[in-house]
Amino acid sequence: MEMPIANRLDKLPPYLFADLRRKIADRKARGIKIISLGIGDPDIPTPAPIIDELARAVADPGDPNRHRYGCDCPVADLPAAIMNFYRRRHGVELAENQIAVTSGSKDAIVQFCLGLLNPGDLGIAPQPGYPTYNIGHVFCSAQTHYLPLRRANGWLPDFKEIPPDTARQAKLLWLNYPNNPTTAVAPLDFFREAVEFGRKHNILVCHDSAYSENTYDGYKSPSILEVPGACDTAVEFYSLSKGFSMTGWRVGCVVGNASAVKALRLVKDNADNGTLRAIQFAAAAALGKFETLTPPINAVYRRRRDLVVKALGEAGWPVETPKATIYIWAPVPEKYRGSSASFAEDLLEKAGVVITPGLGYGVAGEGHYRISLTYPDQVIGEAMERIRRIAEQ
Repeated sequence: MEMPIANRLDKLPPYLFADLRRKIADRKARGIKIISLGIGDPDIPTPAPIIDELARAVADPGDPNRHRYGCDCPVADLPAAIMNFYRRRHGVELAENQIAVTSGSKDAIVQFCLGLLNPGDLGIAPQPGYPTYNIGHVFCSAQTHYLPLRRANGWLPDFKEIPPDTARQAKLLWLNYPNNPTTAVAPLDFFREAVEFGRKHNILVCHDSAYSENTYDGYKSPSILEVPGACDTAVEFYSLSKGFSMTGWRVGCVVGNASAVKALRLVKDNADNGTLRAIQFAAAAALGKFETLTPPINAVYRRRRDLVVKALGEAGWPVETPKATIYIWAPVPEKYRGSSASFAEDLLEKAGVVITPGLGYGVAGEGHYRISLTYPDQVIGEAMERIRRIAEQ
């Protein structure tokens, strides 16, 4: 029997990476040898000290609660580690009521919207940008105003482009730096401007900091909470997924404005049962050793970044060298007349290489494409050789 679905699902665009997976499966079924550079899921193993702590905690005979609900038996070490991390990494002091432990960032974004938005409310999201911001709005029957990011402005939004009526109505403003997909970074002065904008218009600024630890060439990304008074009008979403190669572990936090954190906690109390205690212990260990655990991971991504930048340049398709994230964001070659979909389709059909078309991140992403660096060096190298052959045709 075909069951009717909720009307809100009709408002969801096809999820970008689900569509990529379908295309990959279709080509593989036709016998095409596919190389995917499309999805940002790290192939680098989780560092050994984190795994060791997980194994210790999950088998600890002295902890009778080790297999019970993570919300009923939370690990005090993790909020303490989050506070210590923000103190050491950013010079930011957090109180316990300013921290909510989450299952990474993706779940947290949707749950956060459920705690803050009513039907008909308005949120502002960047474009190009992570699709989940809008998805969170849709699940709340809220609306999205898209704020364009442009190369000419360093892929930073211009808050003056937000219409006065939109600024008056909006409840949330989403930011994401280092940025996915554009790889752009934001200086602390930009965050000062964002905090002031949020304070002036009574908008909660939500900063998605998922790539804050994936930085190169001496660059260190700031936290929006480094701005004095930011916790009055901002929250930050932090995830261990990319910086510590822990995507499947599903652990992170939301920190900042206490009332917003309280709303998220209430949603989580009613919607999930928390994170396994062993994972909480392991996450605390990871944050406690961030200075030694993240540099080797970033060294791998930096090497792959340089490989891709060099190869694309030699193919006649030069790109900028990013300071952060695990991606390359590049303009579509001229012969494709700005169509990222046509370029992606051509690479897939003629070279068996999957990249992410910029259009998948919204109309403001058109004319660009994204390559993920989360694949082994030899795989990326072969993909670059295939791309070079296409460029020569």
